[in-house]
Amino acid sequence: MKRLKNKNSIAGLLFVSPWIIGFLIFTAFPLLYSLYLSFQKVKITTSGIQTTFVKFQNYQYAFTVDGTFVEKVTTYLREMVISVPIIIVFSLIIALLLNQKIKFRGVFRTIFFLPVIIASGPVIKELIDQGITTIPSIEQYAIYQALNENPDGFFNGILLYLIKNLIVILWYSGVQILIFLAALQKMDKQIFEAAKIDGASNWEFFWKITLPSLVPMIIVNLIYTIVTYSIFSLNPIIEHIQKNMFKVDTGFGYASALSWIYFLIIALTLVITVGAMTLKGKKNYT
Repeated sequence: MKRLKNKNSIAGLLFVSPWIIGFLIFTAFPLLYSLYLSFQKVKITTSGIQTTFVKFQNYQYAFTVDGTFVEKVTTYLREMVISVPIIIVFSLIIALLLNQKIKFRGVFRTIFFLPVIIASGPVIKELIDQGITTIPSIEQYAIYQALNENPDGFFNGILLYLIKNLIVILWYSGVQILIFLAALQKMDKQIFEAAKIDGASNWEFFWKITLPSLVPMIIVNLIYTIVTYSIFSLNPIIEHIQKNMFKVDTGFGYASALSWIYFLIIALTLVITVGAMTLKGKKNYT
């Protein structure tokens, strides 16, 4: 038995070894090397890469000198706070509708998932440049003109962002819809039948049975949405990091520091969001 277990263990390691080797070479090593470079002043010369240890100067430069980075991070956080809840709510509504017994349900699922297949950076950029991602003829409405006269206001800026990017925001909802739909289809119908016998209304079904049962899937979708929104190729922070990689006064060292700052911001956002949703889910169950 021990020999059989050892053989199975070796076979399992052999199957997993390509992934482990690939992770160590293409993920773990670049991550650690970028962390090392973030504390260095990097110069690329004909003789190779030269590094000079500068302690935390790259990180200090990001917050004290590089005002563009701070502005882009602030804008990113504000837009994410707006976009993520809209994506989650929209996905849940569409999943609830697709879970009903309607004709051509499979076709509608395909339509809502189709953007996930074709939504690459160049495609989205081309759609944005052509103005397809905004609500048609929105400039003619009085509310848009009134908001556009004072775009610097906090709430005005939020509403303008929603109007200009609503279609792009909803474009990211394909995977979340499928996750919610899978969770809805796995729910025990006997619970709904028992609640119906007790006289519960559809509104009570949703708030007291459906929504609490979907809390784990909401957390999964929150994580997926935040990560997808943060690493999208057209993200202005990523573009800013890429530009600083090849500047003479900043270079790879400063770009590495920006990358790690951005990574910590995303990680902190995920911890706060998931922690808040987990606590809320525990309160609902208790």
